[in-house]
Formats: sequence, structure tokens, C-alpha cells
Amino acid sequence: MTVLRVVSAEEPFRSAFASIRTEFNVPASFPDDVLAEANAVAATSGASMPARRDARDIPFVTIDPAGSKDLDQAFHAESTTDGFRVYYAIADVGAFVSPGGALDRECMRRAVTLYFPDGRTPMLPEVLCEGAASLLPNEDRPAVLWTIDLDRTGVATHTHVERATVNNRRALSFDDVQNAVAGGTAEPALTLLREIGELRLQREAARGGISLDLPTQEVEPVDGGGYSLVYRPVIPVESWNAQISLLTGMEAAKLMVAAHQGLLRTLPPPDPGQIDRLRRIAKALGVSWPDGAEWGTVVRGLDRGKSGDAAFLLQAAHVLRGAGYTVLDETNSGDPATAPMHAGVAAPYAHVTAPMRRLGDRFANEFALSICAGIDIPEWAVAGLHAVADAMQAATHRSAQIDHAVIDAVECVLLQAHVGEERDGVVIDKNAHGAIVQIADPAVVAPMLGEATLGSSIRVRIASVDVVTRRVELVHAATASR
Repeated sequence: MTVLRVVSAEEPFRSAFASIRTEFNVPASFPDDVLAEANAVAATSGASMPARRDARDIPFVTIDPAGSKDLDQAFHAESTTDGFRVYYAIADVGAFVSPGGALDRECMRRAVTLYFPDGRTPMLPEVLCEGAASLLPNEDRPAVLWTIDLDRTGVATHTHVERATVNNRRALSFDDVQNAVAGGTAEPALTLLREIGELRLQREAARGGISLDLPTQEVEPVDGGGYSLVYRPVIPVESWNAQISLLTGMEAAKLMVAAHQGLLRTLPPPDPGQIDRLRRIAKALGVSWPDGAEWGTVVRGLDRGKSGDAAFLLQAAHVLRGAGYTVLDETNSGDPATAPMHAGVAAPYAHVTAPMRRLGDRFANEFALSICAGIDIPEWAVAGLHAVADAMQAATHRSAQIDHAVIDAVECVLLQAHVGEERDGVVIDKNAHGAIVQIADPAVVAPMLGEATLGSSIRVRIASVDVVTRRVELVHAATASR
């Protein structure tokens, strides 16, 4: 997911985002029965669940953007004689959501948390996702505890998952951890986060996986009017932290594949046409693509601090299209080598680490817990899995459409002050109406009426911009001057 930050309180951003919410029927509030159930179950702190391990002695910390309150994951790590032990505690949403209840039905309806630059629409009421279910500091919380042993090269050797009670010692921001590690003041577990994260990045490259590490896009006002787009690269701790989540998802997938039951997040390999399109975008943005280099190699070699490279990285995300959810059974599981794959991870993979934001994670965790314990999977989880997969597929598609609409709206605002001006670009694609052009500055993709040669450099004029309909029209500068 791309993070986009804008001066959301200003017009025309406020109206544009409100219009998108209306267009996509984004709910403004929760129904009364859902709120009533959430408030009631929040008061129990998940006490209705069966006995769980007391893991409050493990000194967990959470690592999130500054100010976050919806804390899904808590981390700790230790060195062992053979390598490392990672403890990853995931908020146990199953302790609060009763199958078939009002909360469960609303989660099925929403399926994911939706993000806008000026706020979010959560899957769960805030009394849970920012309160009783969140792994807030100095509070005892029910969690799904993953314990993963790794060897000295970062390869997982043993995994166990169980329900537990945990206590988060501190809520840290990414900057907190990065500064502590860089300054040599980090506690041992955070130093291990770097070591394990870097080892896992090496393993990822070796198996052909790719982490995009999408930058944050920040829209800033410019003196004299208008706005500029600034890219803030991901800092290393965010990549290390992401590798722990990926590790957990891969281990969950192993459990479910071996048991022929569960829910995987899948992604097909990139389409050759998309790779060709990405090459043209690299040309437009001045990104080096050596002859014979794979696209993943190009991505790994990018300078995230350069605006052209950062813009290319955002376009590279479009190569990974067709993501979905696959329900496992006897016909498509058993052997990890032939199980449904996630091309970005380059391995079977499951979503389990964000159950307060994604419906499917709660179900996948229930499968993993039961498989690891050698007990029957709850009937409600088995019976509802296909419906969950369908709901997740529809919700993630809708979320992507919203992200696209938001970016289109912001790009329109960026270009509005430049109507009539000319820019250099490259023709990266074509459709029935004309060409699709990547402009280098600002880094915007927009349609151009008329014929143009695919891959050609071109001078365009920004003919019109309509923020309400989110449409930009380019014309060939030579044509416009006649």
C-alpha cells in the first residue's frame, strides 16, 4: 500500500476525498448493534477465550508509525546457541469477535481497513482496534504468539503458535528504533531486529523475492501557489520490521500447506507486457536498467532518496498485479514446491499479522493455531473460509480502486497550476483513445489524445485538468502549437 500524505484540511483536497468516499460507498460510521457488541466485549478484555499461555515475561515492544494506536504486532528476539528466536505477538481479534454476531457480520461486510490521506475507515470499531484488542503499552492483552527459531543464516528451523497473554513494554516509532540502532544505544532485541532483518533480505533475494519498500508521497504547498510532490524513502528499520511479518506469513503458509487447509495470499508472476511498460517508465524517469537485468535487480539497486527512483518504485508496484486469496484443499497443497505462490515473496505466503485491519488474518490464525496444536479447526472457520476469500478479494479490489482515485485526485491538484505548460515525457502505454504518457516532473502518468509511438520521448502540453472528475488531458506539444 502506498502512503500518501497531503494538506488534507485544505481545498480542493477535502472535497476530493469526500467525493471519493461517496463514490465508493465508504461507511461513515458503525451500526448501533455493532457498537453495542464492541463496547460490551471490550469490557471483558477477551476473557471469554480458553486458557492461554502467560507470556507477560517476554519484553515485547511494538514498532509502528509515530502516534499509532491500532497496534497489531509486538516483537522480541533473542540469540540462541544455533541462531535466533523470534517472538511475534499478534492481536487476538478472535478473543473479541463471536462467530455470527453483529461484529462478525460487519467485519465480513467491510473486510479491510480503508486508508485515505485525511484519515481511515477501520474494519473494527475504535473501542477495539485502538483500545481493548490493540497491543497498547503496559496493558495485558490476548495475543496469538508466534515463536520462530532461525539458524545463523536466517532460515527458519522450527515454528510454534499458541494463544497467550502478553504485555507490551513500550510503543516505539520507526524513528525511535532507527535512531537507537544508528546511535549504538539500542537494546539487544532491536539490534537483533537489524541482524535478522538483513539476513532475511538476503534470503529473499536468493529465492527471487522482491520487497518494493514503497516511499511515502507527501504533497506540500509551494510559495506562490500550487503544490509539489516529495518522496520520503523507507528507512531501514521499516524493511527489517516488514521481514519479520513476511517470515511469520511464510511460516503460517507452511503449516497450512502441509495440512491441506487454510487461506493463502497469492500473486502470479509479472506479465511480460508489464515489464516492458516498466522499462519505458524507467526511460522516462532516468532510471538505469542495464541490458539483461531482471526487474527485481533494478528495484533492489534503486536510490530511494532520488525522486525519479522513488517515482519508478511506485510504478513498479503495478507489475505485481492479480493478487488474490486461495483456499487450500487436497488438490492444491501438501508440497510447498507446488503450492500456490506469491510471486513477490517467491514462496507460499499467508496474511496473519494484521487481524485488526484484514478479515482474512483472523481466520488464517485460527487455522494455524489448530494445526499447530493438532486439534480440529473450529467449524465456523472452516465453513466460512470461501466466503472470507471472496470478501477479501472484493475488498482489496475496492481498496485499490480507492487508492487509485486518491492518487488521480492529488495528481490533478498538482497539475492544476501548470495548465498550458509543456513537459517532457515518454509514451509508456497505449489505449483506444490514444497514448499514456509518463511525465518526469512532476512524476505523473496521464492520457494523451492522438497517436504516438510506444516508448518514444515526447513533448506534451497540459491541456486541461478537472479535479472533480479526476481527469487530466495532455496533447502533443507540436500539435497544440499549430
